[in-house]
Amino acid sequence: MSLTGTPFLYTLIVLFAIALILPLLLWSRVRGPQALRTAGRMLMLLFAQGTAVALVFVLVNNANSLYDNWADLLGTGNHVQQAANLGADGTGGIALKRLPKVKQDFTQATGPGMSGVRETQLKGRVSGVNAEVYVWLPPQYDEPRYRHRTFPVVELLPGYPGSAKAWFGAMKATQQLAPLMRSGEVAPFILVAPRTNLLAGVDTGCANIPGTVNADSWLSIDVPRMITDNFRAAPAPRGWAVAGYSAGGHCAVKLAVAHPGRYMAAISMSGYNDPIGERNSLAAQNLQVRAENNPYLLLKKALTPPRIALYISGQPHDGYEAGIGLEQAAKAPTTVHVVFIPRSAGGHTMALWRPQVVPSFRWLSVEMGRHHARGGSTTPPVRSSAGSRHAALASGTSSRAGAVRRR
Repeated sequence: MSLTGTPFLYTLIVLFAIALILPLLLWSRVRGPQALRTAGRMLMLLFAQGTAVALVFVLVNNANSLYDNWADLLGTGNHVQQAANLGADGTGGIALKRLPKVKQDFTQATGPGMSGVRETQLKGRVSGVNAEVYVWLPPQYDEPRYRHRTFPVVELLPGYPGSAKAWFGAMKATQQLAPLMRSGEVAPFILVAPRTNLLAGVDTGCANIPGTVNADSWLSIDVPRMITDNFRAAPAPRGWAVAGYSAGGHCAVKLAVAHPGRYMAAISMSGYNDPIGERNSLAAQNLQVRAENNPYLLLKKALTPPRIALYISGQPHDGYEAGIGLEQAAKAPTTVHVVFIPRSAGGHTMALWRPQVVPSFRWLSVEMGRHHARGGSTTPPVRSSAGSRHAALASGTSSRAGAVRRR
């Protein structure tokens, strides 16, 4: 029975109801010696408490998409087949352009919010990771007039722990964005959500750690190559962006800063710069790896500032200061747009991040549209709207570094 499935939830509800009724019916009817009666009553109480805790956990898990299946919850899942030393660029010397195209088989994904989402099991030829990837195509993708168009792509990364389905389920990304894509207020992005929980009980930090995991290469090489092999995806970097919240926000910025040849933009909601922001991050366990995966240090030390645009939103002590740090470290042509979220908006939960989906994707539509205008666009244009005009003004020109803070 699936951890996140409706049958399991309904089973727990029924068990919880039984656990409440049993003491009312049987408390005074328990017969036998005192020790036996006490033991019986204690079992009824434990049964009631256990079902209550389990029901609350499942409700919280379903609302926040923390664990996707029993293997994730119990820490028995391992999606790393090998973790060779792939070098500084994460390719291991493999000539990526010479790799033959691989045709993936896709099935309809299941679960809350997964309508129209396709699922495939991808064996990463570079990273050695074997895990699922979810893909959603924009409304225009199958329209005849767009049959020769390519579409920009956004990789979606969850927090830790977090399910790759979270952006479609708890975040309601497609539910919010599809109408805006149809109306032309948001660009028609292909949305791709790869698994990021690759090892049991630890956050990979989206890092390459020889002998342990090559999460960076999985996300920035294997997944993008699979998408371009199977869909009409715009080429990197001008057609690719990455977005995430919490630990996924850290990963999004780090991937864009580290690989400007693979991504042109990143969105981070309540992210952090130093990998130690997630204590269970493998990237935080070694000082050298920790520094190599800190986007603030990467920007600060970059001899050639990357041509990327960053959208950073956060609250005080929860992402905002990280954005200010990136703003201060950025030099043209890097641009950083920092959005201040007041404490009154809520805590470090989906309720905080879900409302940020639309404004961040409006900003991304403008940034990628401006980039395409410079280099020749193959994607459908984005219609001007009040939201996108505001994003254009707030994000600043792409020829200078900096950020605009909203209070």
